[in-house]
Amino acid sequence: MEGGGGGGKAMGYAHHHDTARLLKAFTRTVEPRNFGIGLVAGFLLVTCAYFSTARFDAIHIAPLVSPSETRIGSPATAAAAGSKSQLDLGVPEQTLSREGSKAEVLDTDSDDGAGNKDLVHDASLADTKKDDTFARDGDAAAAVEAAKDDDDAAGALLPRLSANGTQEEQGVLEDQELLVPDALAAANSPNKSGNNGGSQPVVQSDPATIPAPVQQTPPTTTIPEAPKHEEAKAPPAQQIPLVPEPLKQQPGPEEVATAPRREWKPLCDMTSNRRIDWCELDGDVRVHGAKATVTMVGAARAEEWRIRPYPRKVDPNAMRHVTNITVRSTMTLPGAGEGECAIKHSVPALLFSDRGYTGNYFHAYTDVILPLFLTAKQYGGEVQLLVSDMQMWWIGKFLPVFKSLSNYDLVDLAADNRTRCFRHVQVGLTCHADFSIDPLRAPNGYSMVDFTKHMRGVYGLPRGLAVPAAGARPRLLLIARASTRRFVNADDIVRAAQKVGFEVVVSEGTHEVAPFAELANTCDVMLGVHGAGLTNMVFLPTGGVVIQVVPLGGLEFVAGYFRAPSRDMGLKYLEYRIAPAESTLTEQYPADHPIFTDPDGVKSKGWESLKQVYLDKQDVRLDLKRFRPLLKKAIAHIRANKLQH
Repeated sequence: MEGGGGGGKAMGYAHHHDTARLLKAFTRTVEPRNFGIGLVAGFLLVTCAYFSTARFDAIHIAPLVSPSETRIGSPATAAAAGSKSQLDLGVPEQTLSREGSKAEVLDTDSDDGAGNKDLVHDASLADTKKDDTFARDGDAAAAVEAAKDDDDAAGALLPRLSANGTQEEQGVLEDQELLVPDALAAANSPNKSGNNGGSQPVVQSDPATIPAPVQQTPPTTTIPEAPKHEEAKAPPAQQIPLVPEPLKQQPGPEEVATAPRREWKPLCDMTSNRRIDWCELDGDVRVHGAKATVTMVGAARAEEWRIRPYPRKVDPNAMRHVTNITVRSTMTLPGAGEGECAIKHSVPALLFSDRGYTGNYFHAYTDVILPLFLTAKQYGGEVQLLVSDMQMWWIGKFLPVFKSLSNYDLVDLAADNRTRCFRHVQVGLTCHADFSIDPLRAPNGYSMVDFTKHMRGVYGLPRGLAVPAAGARPRLLLIARASTRRFVNADDIVRAAQKVGFEVVVSEGTHEVAPFAELANTCDVMLGVHGAGLTNMVFLPTGGVVIQVVPLGGLEFVAGYFRAPSRDMGLKYLEYRIAPAESTLTEQYPADHPIFTDPDGVKSKGWESLKQVYLDKQDVRLDLKRFRPLLKKAIAHIRANKLQH
């Protein structure tokens, strides 16, 4: 027993001795100081590797997020937010806040944001449908395409006024800027229905909904990635930390998408209309009649124009008696006693002249009455008419027309030494062409048919359609002329018309408009040589017939003053061009005279030369054999009306 125990102790001692020897050798090899340095170096190496990897990722990830993808709630934004929560990229918190606000306002992926985009496109499409008659081929598509631009959608819908465009083109741009505001207002309306048929709420951007800047996180701290749907949500308002500078209120999505970018527009338009210069003033507008001034106070720019409000601006002879109106704007308010309002009007005003050629019956209509209807009818009587160069006899002649368009007494500007104040004034009337309305350019789509209906209403004329009463013969009005361009054989013409089946009335008309208007309305056909008397076609019932006899001398171009307008009035137009033998000029000049052989040479000498020869010295003797077929066409048309009604 003892021998066995002694051997075990010897072995244990030997083992202990070996262990101590190895430990001593290791201790000599690795000193405590060197071991500590190694641990620190290893820790630093691991740390550097970690930061190097993180920055490498940041450099490659950041460019992948394009500006168009940086939307609140989008995957790109969520990824960017996740990266920011884990890494410090060194971007100032305020910069992130501003960028987040811009992305939310301009390009929101939420339902409300989509609804706002739809409002813009719906507005452009509605405008296109409404203005189909105003646009040429491709214009509607162009308008919709323009509306797709987030920044320029509304601006693209507002055409620019170009002084180089044609008269017709300039007329189309002007109707879209009226509607456009309506369309823009519709787009901005919070009650605008969305595509789903319900009402889409329009939510204004609010600084409280802008995500708060993410606080810096120590790199050694691991933050679990939040779910995608939670990242898209803005934190509650009470959790948003204060920022050094207050955030400014940002415009709502619908404001950014639909706000028009209008260029500054001068008060007056001197180029787009070949007939008349005109001005429009909105705001604090003060009219002083005796001084012939129209002033807009407190404007953004100071301007001054001189306007003659009569539609013959290229004719010096017509314009020489038309008063110049000074139209201006001032940037400052007048002092006490300067331009104080003697009368404040709650309705807009139209300022025009009744001089020029208004003594001629045709020019009375084409230069004043028709443009006045075109400009004033839309106000439903709630408009003040201001007349420069007032001729009382002329105003009295057409007084029923003025009363039909305005509920207020006309103002004679030259005799008015007071200052009148308005919120809107138009100087110069809207004009399209001689004795014509272009419905594509007219307010509310007015046409010549609307004009004739209005004129029949002014004089209380009962017949709206050219349909003779049962058992009655169609009536033909032959317009006689007292001096020039007379029908020399008027009696023969009457008999020929009666044989065809007409009841014939012959009249020259008088100074009073109403009696002749009543007579014309009882007739179905009007026959006359080219002249102002044919203007009375405005009183014919719709569906009637106009027969214009064109004298010798290549006068087809002046015949156009009645050709197209009669058709626009809903009348049947027939034209008869006389032969040389039907002109009384053959009794005054030899057959080889230039007035027969070279009418263009006569016209080339000017209007007065043409007028003296072909209009003032010429009468007509109709060849009834040649003329009778037109009478038959006219009565056939009236009888067809009767069958249709």
